[in-house]
Amino acid sequence: MTRAAIISDRRITGLSAAVIAELVAEVAPLWHERHQARLASRSRKRAVGAGAKHRMVFVDRLLATLVHLRHGVTHDVLACWFGVDRSTVTRAIGEVRPLLSERGCTVSPDMRLRTLAEVVDHLGQAGKTGIIDGTEIRVRRPAVGHEDRDRFISGKNKQNAVKAMVFTDGDGRLLFCSPTKPGSCADITHARELGLVKLLAEGPAVEILADAGYQGLGARTGGRVVTPPHRKFKKNAPDWYEEIHERQRKAHSSRRIRVEHGIAHLKNWRALARHLGRREHMDDTVQAIAGLLSQQQTADRILAWQT
Repeated sequence: MTRAAIISDRRITGLSAAVIAELVAEVAPLWHERHQARLASRSRKRAVGAGAKHRMVFVDRLLATLVHLRHGVTHDVLACWFGVDRSTVTRAIGEVRPLLSERGCTVSPDMRLRTLAEVVDHLGQAGKTGIIDGTEIRVRRPAVGHEDRDRFISGKNKQNAVKAMVFTDGDGRLLFCSPTKPGSCADITHARELGLVKLLAEGPAVEILADAGYQGLGARTGGRVVTPPHRKFKKNAPDWYEEIHERQRKAHSSRRIRVEHGIAHLKNWRALARHLGRREHMDDTVQAIAGLLSQQQTADRILAWQT
């Protein structure tokens, strides 16, 4: 009953029944393969497969993970829903989440983007514009004595956070979500450390829209990164200049706003609105949700074309 209710209502997982079926078909063999390898890797007194069987089958493990990521439902509540022990749910989520994070972002049924280099090549081949922006995810404050404790404090929001760079196309479709960095890391520094400058300077001619936090990348990438117009007059600007500057700024903002919509869709998943789990699981969580969201966006687009 629990399984049918979760699959039938898209509001619970954020995914349609068709996308969930695709996930089961793709991820289940990987989970069974790793499970068998884990059983065979240690010395045993009984043959692999002997003994008690799983009370929580893979489909339920996947659904529990999706509900946890989407709504932040605690492991205790999920254990009550599925009729198992809390430790079983914790172990299930810990096993399924890394499998979801390895899938990359889906841009078509036969194409996945897993690295920033693949994103740049895809945009170059398709002749499309890309948009980048940084987003912060609030996390628990590191314990006293933790190494680099102050690095997690965001200078913008004055809270403990990690930062990820989100990459979308001109329509706001999610193409890439980077591994996280501590909240004190500047957007432009994060982009440089990811190798974006080198990829754009040596790769195909791609237009990348960005906000003022990335000013300076345009000069290093041959003008491929386009940021808001630089203000030449610090004060007492002529009226004609104010009018032109405001028109250019709004034109750039109206094109770049799609990435904000993409980030908003990501933050609809409670695990990214505020992450209460361990920070070492943060990258897997971000990558898993980005892959799930992009697959649903692709499925919705295909369905719109068919109708």
